[in-house]
Amino acid sequence: MTEKPVVALDAEAVGKCIVRMAREIAEHNPERANLVLIGILRRGVNLAQRLAELLANGKEQQVPLGVLDISSYRDDGKGTTGDPRLLDRNVPFSLDNKRVVLVDDVLYTGRTVRAALDALGDLGRPASIQLAVLVDRGEQELPVRADYVGKNLRAAMGQRVFVRLRDVDGVDAVMVGEAG
Repeated sequence: MTEKPVVALDAEAVGKCIVRMAREIAEHNPERANLVLIGILRRGVNLAQRLAELLANGKEQQVPLGVLDISSYRDDGKGTTGDPRLLDRNVPFSLDNKRVVLVDDVLYTGRTVRAALDALGDLGRPASIQLAVLVDRGEQELPVRADYVGKNLRAAMGQRVFVRLRDVDGVDAVMVGEAG
């Protein structure tokens, strides 16, 4: 019998995590002139949009926001083959000498981040790349560490962490359940 996913973070907790991450990004990047956010499709983009809104905080200077699809850079069989230059991405600014904050929903094996770093390298030469994730579940297979983490969350082998965001799913929540 399949168990129902358990709610690890409700909407209020997700909101608090995002606000805290935005504060930490602002503290570590006081000069915003060269700061850009790049969200990894799908939910990383929605998180990056929320972070950008919080970082702007009513100020005229918005933090530029880009969208990155890393599917053809993946090495784990989850991507599609093809020319990486044909990806569905929208990064309408140069990355050269920018401080990039790469945003994703869950950090698990590190392979998505590795693919994103490869893709960013094809787009320019940033001054630095920082990583922001809503959930770090540990157990990385690659030497990847997030700079900004909403919540460290452990899940048993065979379980998956599901991030739900109101912009995509109609609700903000993080749940843990069976992978199948």
